[in-house]
Amino acid sequence: MGKVAAVLRIMPESAEVNLKDLEQSIRKKVKGIQDVATEPIAFGLQALKIAVVVSDDEGGTDMIEKALSEVPQVGQVETIAVNRMI
Repeated sequence: MGKVAAVLRIMPESAEVNLKDLEQSIRKKVKGIQDVATEPIAFGLQALKIAVVVSDDEGGTDMIEKALSEVPQVGQVETIAVNRMI
């Protein structure tokens, strides 16, 4: 099987969530994170965008989305891009 690079957007529960602490919790829960960035949404709310390398098996990002949604203070997880690695 091959590998894909997936980019996921993680929305915190509220604008008051400390994104540095949230990032630390996410890194403990999910291995293989390559990059983390913040993305302004609106009205002071920011999201985290993470890039992670996963197997291209069927449902490859589903397990990561499930693991991320179980992290405290995570409101929503969405896969926004998947690219095959060569």
